[in-house]
Amino acid sequence: MTTPSSIITDIDFDRDGKQVTTLNLPHSPHEDAWGVMPIPIAVIKNGTGPTVLMEGGNHGDEYEGPIILGEIIRDLDPAEIQGRLIIIPAINTPAVVAGRRTSPIDGLNFNRCFPGDPRGTMTQQIVHYVHDILFPLSDAFLDLHSGGSSLDILPSAIVEPSGDAGLMQKNLAAVSAFGAPYTVVLNNLGETRTSTASAVRAGLITVGTELGRGGTVSLDALEIGRRGVRNVLSHLGVMELAATPQSTVGQRRVVRVPDAAGYVYAPAAGVFEPFHEKDTAVTQGEPAGRVHFLDDPARLPVAAYYKCSGRLYARRQPGRVEPGNCVAVVVVDHEPQEDH
Repeated sequence: MTTPSSIITDIDFDRDGKQVTTLNLPHSPHEDAWGVMPIPIAVIKNGTGPTVLMEGGNHGDEYEGPIILGEIIRDLDPAEIQGRLIIIPAINTPAVVAGRRTSPIDGLNFNRCFPGDPRGTMTQQIVHYVHDILFPLSDAFLDLHSGGSSLDILPSAIVEPSGDAGLMQKNLAAVSAFGAPYTVVLNNLGETRTSTASAVRAGLITVGTELGRGGTVSLDALEIGRRGVRNVLSHLGVMELAATPQSTVGQRRVVRVPDAAGYVYAPAAGVFEPFHEKDTAVTQGEPAGRVHFLDDPARLPVAAYYKCSGRLYARRQPGRVEPGNCVAVVVVDHEPQEDH
């Protein structure tokens, strides 16, 4: 038997129109005996049609998603859609308010906590609500991420792989409809505790993104995301666009991260000097950059090397690194037969 959620809300998921309110999670810190953590949520519904769950703020230092979803909440008329949108622009609210990747309350990474725990920490309880309450209501899931504080990344739409060939093709079609410059097949090194991996297991058509860079708000990424979300809603039959869905300027590519070989890690603590700009062709065995030891100028820098050939998709944003920090990510061309 499923344990009920502690979250309280006045949302009526079956009511037509626009409702903007909060999910209220009981929270009793030192400063407040009987308080709640309010998590903003909106439901926009008109008649019958697909239900699309849209989430931003999974990581609190990734800003484009919350901005885009906030605009939709404010601007979208229910008459423009056919179906239901469940929109949570700042799902990991404590992290969003703090501007941090992880929650300042329990230190957890929201995107490594699925399926959650209704009697766990605050992050685990929010995750449980998404997994056990919202996923069953939904037909599709959009999870809007950006590079956050630690990565400078190419704006892209993400395909979470599925062992179900039919669902994989639906995911590829939806992500392609998003229209980002890059479509990336990415399984997070086989991590099963992410929101997109869990949504795929639940059978939802799933679209992820990596939009911005370096913990800033990127104007080009915002434009890609604004257009992409509406493209996907059109693709799913929830809304009509005034014109044919548009992709971004330039040629689009479908690529994948080749599991462990695609990641380059810092070999030592120090300051990392990258050798290449994003979207550069790189070669296996070539140095990706080197770590300098600023407090020991007589010590030679230590290089980090690419483990595969491809194109540089993302690189470390802060200069200072510790051993094991990801300093570069390489993608290779994705072959269609790899989807089966």
